[in-house]
Amino acid sequence: MIKLSGVIITFNEERYIETCLQSLSKVVDEIVVVDSFSTDKTKSICEAYNVTFIEQEFLGYVEQKNFALKHASHDYIVSLDGDESLSEPLQKSILDLKSNWTHDGYFANRFNNLCGQWIKHSDWYPNKKLRVFNRQKAQWGGHKIHETVKLNDPKAPIGFLNGDILHWPYQTYSEFNNKMELFSSISAQSYFELGKKAPMWKILWNPFWAFFKAYFLRLGFLDGFNGFMICYQTGNLTFLKYAKLRELIKKNT
Repeated sequence: MIKLSGVIITFNEERYIETCLQSLSKVVDEIVVVDSFSTDKTKSICEAYNVTFIEQEFLGYVEQKNFALKHASHDYIVSLDGDESLSEPLQKSILDLKSNWTHDGYFANRFNNLCGQWIKHSDWYPNKKLRVFNRQKAQWGGHKIHETVKLNDPKAPIGFLNGDILHWPYQTYSEFNNKMELFSSISAQSYFELGKKAPMWKILWNPFWAFFKAYFLRLGFLDGFNGFMICYQTGNLTFLKYAKLRELIKKNT
């Protein structure tokens, strides 16, 4: 029977961190929280649970999550963000793994909630994430905001778990819009560092295609107004990151 560590990074997550902790505590043998000096009630909520609470200045998403992994006592990891939790079917799937772990890592679908509505289409579902893994055989990688778990052996088989990671990313449209502004700036800087270009055709075509694919091909229209909002912001994010990339290139030439 293996032992599992639940690992979370947080910053001002008082809205959902207790739900996250409650779901994790049912399946893992310890919980490690790495917090970027939250100014809300995140710390006091976590301290009410039997967690290892570590305060660390934010290093970047990839670096912060790998920092958290190093402080886990067990190699087998369940990694969540503070606004995520495990559905009951996913809890059962993870419990079953404790006596039958066969892969280096496991995917689960993430089910996202916008302003109280669970979104079933577009790019938001199924939104599979590799969040259960052996840290000896995987770690966080990627660039800036696009962090993902990378297996050391990219050809290693990956399992898939029944149940969903429940995610509450934005509960107001203003919050959604503000995050798109932030993420587009981070993405533009990331693209600039990678040497990517921003020709006019990308600024015009890529946002249109991002919206069309999410709204029509991936059936975003079936989620009503919030489906339209998500697909619009998908295109908007694409437009903003290329426009801001173009601005960065001009400033540095």
